[in-house]
Amino acid sequence: MAAAAAGAGGAARVSAGRDLSCVPEVAGALSAVARQGFDFLCLPLFHPRHRREFREEPARSRPGPQTRSDLLLSGRDWNTLIVGKLSPWIRPDSPLEHVRRNSEAVWVRVPLLAPEDEREELVGNEEPARGGDETTWGWWHDFRTLCDYNKRVGVALEVGADLPSSAAIDRWLGEPVKAALLPTAVFLTNKKGFPVLSRAHQRLLCRLLKLEVQVVLTGAPRHGGKPLGSYLQYLEHLGQHRPPPSAYELFARGYEDYLQSPLQPLMDNLESQTYEVFEKDPIKYSQYQQAIYRCLLDRVPEEEKESNVQVVMVLGAGRGPLVTAALRASRQAGRGVRIYAVEKNPNAVVTLQSWQYEEWGAQVTVVAEDMRGWSPPEGADLIVSELLGSFGDNELSPECLQGAQRCLKEGGVSIPRSYTSFLAPISSSKLYTEVRGCRERDRDPEAQFEMPYVVRLHNYHQLAAPQPCFTFHHPTPEAANDNSRYCLLAFRVEGNAVLHGFAGYFETALYGDITLSIRPETHSPGMFSWFPIFFPIKQPLPIKAGEEVTVAFWRCSTPKKVWYEWAVTGPAPSALHNPGGRSYTIGL
Repeated sequence: MAAAAAGAGGAARVSAGRDLSCVPEVAGALSAVARQGFDFLCLPLFHPRHRREFREEPARSRPGPQTRSDLLLSGRDWNTLIVGKLSPWIRPDSPLEHVRRNSEAVWVRVPLLAPEDEREELVGNEEPARGGDETTWGWWHDFRTLCDYNKRVGVALEVGADLPSSAAIDRWLGEPVKAALLPTAVFLTNKKGFPVLSRAHQRLLCRLLKLEVQVVLTGAPRHGGKPLGSYLQYLEHLGQHRPPPSAYELFARGYEDYLQSPLQPLMDNLESQTYEVFEKDPIKYSQYQQAIYRCLLDRVPEEEKESNVQVVMVLGAGRGPLVTAALRASRQAGRGVRIYAVEKNPNAVVTLQSWQYEEWGAQVTVVAEDMRGWSPPEGADLIVSELLGSFGDNELSPECLQGAQRCLKEGGVSIPRSYTSFLAPISSSKLYTEVRGCRERDRDPEAQFEMPYVVRLHNYHQLAAPQPCFTFHHPTPEAANDNSRYCLLAFRVEGNAVLHGFAGYFETALYGDITLSIRPETHSPGMFSWFPIFFPIKQPLPIKAGEEVTVAFWRCSTPKKVWYEWAVTGPAPSALHNPGGRSYTIGL
């Protein structure tokens, strides 16, 4: 494997290598490309002089090594500076048996477009075939399936002068792309005679660099005698002028495609460090403050602002950011409030009591109890909570708020007032192999596929737009205390793909038109408190263009636990995942 590539967050450094088809002497060639500014060298593993016949005599018995000695370079240099490739004369799929047998001995080199689909191969005004985008991806999919999704097998995309459709490029972004092979022939010449890429190629390269791909330059210089260094300088220029990372990307750096178990704050007491991470979100608490401000203005007329003191209960107060937001909203609105900060975590209660003693004063009462069992001294005009998980209800906000609903006066308000979960089918070879690697010795061999994961989605392809799944409203009518849910969703997939699971998101309406969202289409700008959630499936499911993916989802509950079950029902059925909560539950 070659040197690490540029970071996904938009670092300027581009990891670029030089591809050579014949390298008589490794150390010398490595020094030469290093002087030109390249980071690594891509060369055939076999030197042509080692080419031989393994099945026929006398060549079969010829003495000597089959390839280069590992003593030519240090172990570190082999690992970081050299990318090996199979020699072009190695043809394991040859129809000739002696050639095939002789070739049996990885980056897998795959062109973005098949040679027969490139424009220079077409006759006259003939348009490229519709299936051209599918051909090379089909080759790759067949190969990685034969390799059983081995996580050490990646793909090196060979970029040609003609590019596939935007949808085809999106699909490649869900594959384990490790390198982009960039021939010098695809570069154009600018007015000063220097090599540059077309706008379409620039956009493609920038998207690939977000996946930390390495760039391998192939071919000889062909732009007015300009040296290879001019190509490298241009690539560095592209890297330096990429858009700067967003606040969300900066926060998520290092967590891309990293699987995490969802929090269970009702069953477990969160650590102070976890609270600290969430409290850094600049957007979430600003939106909460605005929602509380608007609510206070609506509930207390101007003529009553001196006499009407609103009772605000912050349920699940943590270390106090919502209490602070409520106090700020009160001052902003010019309305009086009396606040109860209710928290069951004894570690967080200590912090709340410190805030109350040093900053908040008698305006805030700290209650060290579980909100579901607390008997308040008075009813609340407004209850405020931040109990939502990545899938909306997966941290048991419905159960908590229903248990505390008796604290609310008739006509009282809940912030948030509703939230909806969303699901979308996705393809991600990376996430599938990561989930498969989570197998635990003392559990069922496939238990890791029957639980959701919180993950910063990065190397993935969304096959269709998200659709709403489960919705909860607060306060809840007395007749609607059952929080079990079921939905059947259908997604039409436009191109050939492979389904590896479902991405989960949520949207919440805090008050009026003030919302928070992690759904990609409506994501609250700059908010990073939640990553999406991922529901895997046990077996990758090939999908043909135009087919409909249908999935059944259940939210099941008992007095002691809640769990999800899911199953793909079309175009082919999958196994029911997590029946009866056998692999994953959320404790009440």
